[in-house]
Amino acid sequence: MSAPLTILGSGHAGITLARDLRKLAPELPLRLITREDGHYYYKPDLSKAFAAGKDADGLIKNPLEQLVEQLKAEVLVRKDVTAIDPAAHAVQVDGEWLPYSKLVLATGADVLRLPIAGDAAAAVLSVNDREDYARFRAVLKPGARVLIIGAGLIGCEFANDLAAHGHAVRVVDIAAWPLNRLLPEAQGRALQEGLSRLGVQWQLGSGVASLDRAGDAVEARFTDGGSATVDVVLSAVGLRPRTQLAVASGLAVKAGIVVDDHLQTSAADVYAIGDCIEVNGRLLPYILPIANASRALAATLTGTPTKARFPAMPVIVKTPACPTLVNPPPPVAGAWEVTGTAPDLEAVYRDADGKPVGFALTGAATAKRGQYVPLMPAVHEPA
Repeated sequence: MSAPLTILGSGHAGITLARDLRKLAPELPLRLITREDGHYYYKPDLSKAFAAGKDADGLIKNPLEQLVEQLKAEVLVRKDVTAIDPAAHAVQVDGEWLPYSKLVLATGADVLRLPIAGDAAAAVLSVNDREDYARFRAVLKPGARVLIIGAGLIGCEFANDLAAHGHAVRVVDIAAWPLNRLLPEAQGRALQEGLSRLGVQWQLGSGVASLDRAGDAVEARFTDGGSATVDVVLSAVGLRPRTQLAVASGLAVKAGIVVDDHLQTSAADVYAIGDCIEVNGRLLPYILPIANASRALAATLTGTPTKARFPAMPVIVKTPACPTLVNPPPPVAGAWEVTGTAPDLEAVYRDADGKPVGFALTGAATAKRGQYVPLMPAVHEPA
């Protein structure tokens, strides 16, 4: 039997690729290796589970047994790959070297953790997968007071979901307004106001100085001198591509695992996809690019070399309190132009030459998405 094509990771990127491979090559030997339990769920659902009326188990879309049958694949669960030998075409699992024909790293991203003083700092939770979410729900009592560290995309989505379902939410961030890296101030304030109407409280322009036990609760002290007593602390300050295995294996890594237009790494027959990759100097930490990448990579892996193209792909922020959609601009000099009346605002980011390279829409203006997408440059257009 020939060595299987092997995918490291069972998240959205890994499973999407496996499904696309099966469409093109029904009999291809296929193996997935995952550190999780193997049940498939859609990661973006984590930050809107209350709205969907689902707990951690309810988020499962395909149980492991069903997934194995659908993919006709071997799935190794609760396994960590500790080394890759690109020359030998093998990965090490539990001290055993397993051969592969081609290898795909779909390892995702790790949560960023801030250093925080205090005897309750170790109780800070993060939600990066379904099992994290199960731990979060286990300590989240009805009406719990929740401190969210981070007013970025995930922090705001959790704030909306939790506040809309009876929890007392406070968000702390050193930024002056929510989603400050994605939205101009006027739209960030509109989002803040929408979430405030749900009862969300804000500690903006401030960080967390310390977290200390106060009986069954936690006393949070902020760098602006304020304080709050809460029951649960959730960190949502961002993600970092999971690159440790790639680095240890000698693959080219910068901010993410460096890939070419075919999503191949610096090693022959080793590819990467999803949150862990860097394409032309840019990270792609969103869901939509995965579909494009997966179709192209599946074709390449089955004998038809295909370059991955990433067109403009607006991101929907799951905050019904203030509908928000953003097509993030590239990291170039420029400025936002904002029109409309809050919360129904339209913003265009123009580069130094006046060319539109990003946009953001809030409130009723999100309905105008179709007018803006055709104006945007591709995230990455292969040569």
